[in-house]
Amino acid sequence: MEMDTIAAVATPMGEGGIAVIRVSGSSSIEIVDKIYRGKNKLSTVDSHTIHYGFLFDPQTGERVEEVLVSVMRAPRTFTREDVVEVNCHGGIVSVQRVLELILANGARLAEPGEFTKRAFLNGRIDLSQAEAVIDLIRAKTDRAMKVALAQVEGKLSKLVRALRQNLIEAMAHIEVTLDYPEHDVEEVTQNFLRTKCEEVKAEIGRLLRTAKQGKILREGLSTAIVGRPNVGKSSLLNSLVQEEKAIVTDVAGTTRDVIEEYVNVRGVPLRLIDTAGIRETEDIVERIGVEKSRQILQQADLILLVLNYNEPLQEDDYRIFEAIEGMQVIVIVNKFDLPQRINLEEVKKHFPGQPLVMTSAKEEKGIELLEQAISDIFFSGRVQQEDLTYVSNARHIELLRLAEQAVSDAIAAIDMQVPVDMVQIDIKKAWELLGEVIGESVGEDLIDQIFSQFCLGK
Repeated sequence: MEMDTIAAVATPMGEGGIAVIRVSGSSSIEIVDKIYRGKNKLSTVDSHTIHYGFLFDPQTGERVEEVLVSVMRAPRTFTREDVVEVNCHGGIVSVQRVLELILANGARLAEPGEFTKRAFLNGRIDLSQAEAVIDLIRAKTDRAMKVALAQVEGKLSKLVRALRQNLIEAMAHIEVTLDYPEHDVEEVTQNFLRTKCEEVKAEIGRLLRTAKQGKILREGLSTAIVGRPNVGKSSLLNSLVQEEKAIVTDVAGTTRDVIEEYVNVRGVPLRLIDTAGIRETEDIVERIGVEKSRQILQQADLILLVLNYNEPLQEDDYRIFEAIEGMQVIVIVNKFDLPQRINLEEVKKHFPGQPLVMTSAKEEKGIELLEQAISDIFFSGRVQQEDLTYVSNARHIELLRLAEQAVSDAIAAIDMQVPVDMVQIDIKKAWELLGEVIGESVGEDLIDQIFSQFCLGK
């Protein structure tokens, strides 16, 4: 990769108070100096200072923008290169003219994620920290942001490095045993290796137990609102989102398509999906919506089953019961402000041990109890708020699972008294897999794929 000077808009496109154009590379100060006029030349100012002035087009002498320019010299920057950040007015035309001016004077337009990629390649952060930058940008709740921030700061990296150090010590012990067999006490060696491997396996297991919560914090809990038509699914969605997202009428079958919305419920990001009412219908459009609803059921992490307090259970209800059998369900009996006609004991018999909440979406009653039930299911009372070492990235989860299996294989080999040089193969495999988490043993193609997910300017 050529380490030339790159530039990109670091703030979202559109109208705003200010915009920031980031420039990084060995020529960044020199390039901006060509177009900047202020009290001092940027090449003479101290690092990590900000300066007021104007940008001029050197070809025409035209004044282009009024700016504040931040100068940060290597290596105390995000990319460990010289970095200049130009703060200008946030209009679309203004930002584009400033960026074009910088590019015309020697910079290249950055690729998506190239600033963070340079930070990784220059040793400023490891790969797990770089991937956490995406999570930090995309965080939808305070808790998700805290988890991502902890990873950006290297909390996961430190744990992984400590595990790799344990495995290195085990491999070093094996090497000494092979080089000086006359000093080897077989029982001592096996006990040492077993202790090290069990420590690593236990810690990997603890990390993997956080994977489900971490993945949900990262991507949102896929939550399908299901029920037959006109039981109050759309009203429930509107209550949780606190906005009129879905059409609500007394006419059954109003929702013909899937409506999707993100909502923060007590620190849990829900990807709420309001589905068409599931029932047998002759309406071709509604039938398509019902079929989509059935497909959504198969992919959901959580089902919010809505029933009508004011009506007895019907054949369509029992069809839904069958479709969601064995899934994580919260039963919501809606319209409890009306007279009771539903058999609640029959409902509980079909969903033993699953939460049952009484609501009136119309009067917005019982919504807090529903939110509490969702929070209880997610956190299960086991994960403490201050415990922020979650594993949320699918790549990390898969690598940790493979590493755990390799360590388990090593322990099994020790128990079978396999020669230590054969045990070392599994230990080294686990060490390499953990190295892939933090990017110490990873291919160029994977690096390119990871950073291509970033936005421009990051």
